[in-house]
Amino acid sequence: MSRIPKPEYPRPQFVRDKWVNLNGEWEFAFDDSDRGNLEGWYDGRKFDAKIIVPFPYQSEISGINDKAIHEVVWYARSLEWRDEWKDQDLLLHFGAVDYFTTVWVNGREVGHNRGGHVPFSFDIAPYLNKSQNRITVRVVDRNDPYQPRGKQSTSGLPHEIDYYCTTGIWQTAWLEPVPPIRIDSLKITPIFDVGGVELRIYLHAPSTGWTLEADICEGDCVVATINRKVPMAYGRLFLQIPEAKSWSPDSPHLYDLRVRLFDKGELVDDITSYFGMRSVDIRDGKFFLNNEPCYMKMVLDQGYWPEGLLAAPSDEALKSDVEWAKKFGFNGARKHQKIEDPRWLYWCDKLGLMAWGEMANARAWSAQTEEALMAEWQRAVMRDLNHPSIVTWVPVNESMGFPGLREGHPGQYAFLERIVMATRQIDPERPVIDNDGWEHTDVTDVCAIHDYTPTAEGLRKRYRDMLEGKGMPKLTWVPDKPVFTRGSRDRGQPIMLTEVGGFLTRPNWLPKEQWDVLYKHYGTVGTPEELLDKYRDLMEGLASLPFISGFCYTQLTDVEQEMNGLLTYDRQPKVDPDKIAAIHRSMNDLNETAVSEEAATVAAASKG
Repeated sequence: MSRIPKPEYPRPQFVRDKWVNLNGEWEFAFDDSDRGNLEGWYDGRKFDAKIIVPFPYQSEISGINDKAIHEVVWYARSLEWRDEWKDQDLLLHFGAVDYFTTVWVNGREVGHNRGGHVPFSFDIAPYLNKSQNRITVRVVDRNDPYQPRGKQSTSGLPHEIDYYCTTGIWQTAWLEPVPPIRIDSLKITPIFDVGGVELRIYLHAPSTGWTLEADICEGDCVVATINRKVPMAYGRLFLQIPEAKSWSPDSPHLYDLRVRLFDKGELVDDITSYFGMRSVDIRDGKFFLNNEPCYMKMVLDQGYWPEGLLAAPSDEALKSDVEWAKKFGFNGARKHQKIEDPRWLYWCDKLGLMAWGEMANARAWSAQTEEALMAEWQRAVMRDLNHPSIVTWVPVNESMGFPGLREGHPGQYAFLERIVMATRQIDPERPVIDNDGWEHTDVTDVCAIHDYTPTAEGLRKRYRDMLEGKGMPKLTWVPDKPVFTRGSRDRGQPIMLTEVGGFLTRPNWLPKEQWDVLYKHYGTVGTPEELLDKYRDLMEGLASLPFISGFCYTQLTDVEQEMNGLLTYDRQPKVDPDKIAAIHRSMNDLNETAVSEEAATVAAASKG
């Protein structure tokens, strides 16, 4: 590892040249009795322990490696003034801090943030001395089920489908000097059918006369440009791209983008970004990419590492997981119960892997939990909507935090509809799955079903009625989980089996009474050959279901006790990736045959 961990620019779709990486050694303290606020630990005092940011204290790579629950922690570091910051705002950025954060600079409170997976920043320029300065951070991470936490165990220990907790800073911390009048954010919307792109540019400025300029480039060649005066602190621009090239997993073409802000002819701010030309839509019960039917072959990606837990140990580790997914022949990944580091999405964009963006859910319901989930999810969608790799949004998974949906709880049902609408209002260009797995409402864009039936024969038996042109099963693989809830029903959406397989490696080195409870519910394997045979049989079964528009295999890597990955936890393949990829290629012909047979059956029935 380099002296400064994760030295890469942390926000690849909104880049400024000048920035300071704050990763590395910080002072650190546990505050189990929660006395730090009362005693004024933000007064500039030093903390005795050291931690390597941006890794959670529970991780080995942080230098602390304490797996116990500590609900309140403190960070501090010194910061030396730089003359080039004069007359600038200075944004202190955190990529993600789990969960409730308060920041002080030189003993003065500068702001708070609630949410464990989304970025936030504060302008700290008004609080700086032109010499030595002190940043202090307090993080409160309550170990309760009402807090959106994803796969973090509420007991603190891994068990079943949950893993070690993550507390505190777990994505890059950094400084960015910026002009007081600047570009605040950018929304990029490719208009695929006309070969153009719409830019919505939001300014940190009053509404008065500004000039915006945008260039689209391929390498050193400018392929489109526009210069326009805008009267508000917002500009809406459209650029036509001659002979526009599309983005897809097979050909992940990206365009570079540069946006400048001028005030009376003087350059005020300058940012660079990128985008891909692609469209996503749903028609006739199928998923379409760039106006072509696209069968989703996805893998579930939990985003955990043995040395960093929720925090990737390096940018190379994020890139490597994308490369592994593609080696296995998947065209997409469902990032599960986690808003991943933007660098992972950058590699999905760059290397060509479709992604489903999914929120980390709570495990219990309350009105306050709903609002916390909604607020953080909306920020996550706004953070990531410019990535061409993201093709679907998933705010809720398996009714996590919404236990009353099975009985049609009116408030929880209404919330699912509300979060789908809120997502569409931010980004109407992608489908939204209300509740991945089961208990769907009437507004879900995809009927996403979790089904761990382990064999092709079992799958065909489960969906026999659909193969015979009858209705969808009312219940999922889990007997008490209906596909739809409270009178909702299939309305022609694409049907995808978004969790399948999950073949657990049998831990024969342990007595059976010590095996995790997972082994009572899922299929198992003992050798690479058995895994390959079971995988082939399962994929043949999926391909024989003509009404299925895609699948997601569980999962890419082992995580702690959940040993059902195609890779081990330390990213060693259990089976030859080329053999898995070959199985995926063979599915195309099998699926085409199944679709043709279904069409013939429908035609014969209509004649009858």
